[in-house]
Amino acid sequence: MRAGVFDSGVGGLTVVKSLMEHQLFEEIIYFGDTARVPYGVKDKNTIIRYSLEALEFFKNFDIDIMIAACNSVSAYAIEELRENAPFEVFGVIEPGALAAKNKLQNKDAQILILGTKATINSGKYTKLLNSYGYNNLKSLAPSLFVPIVEEGLFDGVVLDTVMEHYLRGIDEPDALILGCTHFPLISQALLKYYPNTLQIHSGEAIVEYLQQHFHFHKKFKETKLKLFASENPDHLKEIAAKWL
Repeated sequence: MRAGVFDSGVGGLTVVKSLMEHQLFEEIIYFGDTARVPYGVKDKNTIIRYSLEALEFFKNFDIDIMIAACNSVSAYAIEELRENAPFEVFGVIEPGALAAKNKLQNKDAQILILGTKATINSGKYTKLLNSYGYNNLKSLAPSLFVPIVEEGLFDGVVLDTVMEHYLRGIDEPDALILGCTHFPLISQALLKYYPNTLQIHSGEAIVEYLQQHFHFHKKFKETKLKLFASENPDHLKEIAAKWL
């Protein structure tokens, strides 16, 4: 079993980490479109075009499934990817919302959704969570989080200041949906800010979802990982070495 994982930058490595820890695949091909990150500030048509270009990259490999780890791609381009792919394609928004449903029994729980502007504006998380009976929702697009993560600043004064800028005045929620794959890289900083909040992120959510919707014959003792980037692949490898 081989999987392709696509993200706008380094954030999808959080999904890769979960996939590797659960030993689901023999090999993972990762492509980060680092030359054009972030996707979350771009319009729908641009996100779709970039996603289809990434799909052509993955067609060069013998993969069984493709995971669109980018929430912005999952919000706007997942159907186009499925229509044009010779393999199955999974996004991360539906798994994320389903993970929240499985972990939050209280329908009145306060849920804070963090994502890019594109993801938040799509309303996909809100619609899915509403359909599960959750209505106490708040959405926020902390756009500076993505470039901070791309710089490898997972803690420190810069991150703390930006976090205070966005989250100041927002009461601690019961659950925090990290609706961007970059955000788990700063999960410890978020945990310091909201120490009693349940965090839900795409990595664990997609693993749970795949195990329910895809038949895996066995676990692999070792997962080979090949990393590709549209710009500065060495930086991607540096982040991978730290995170993985």
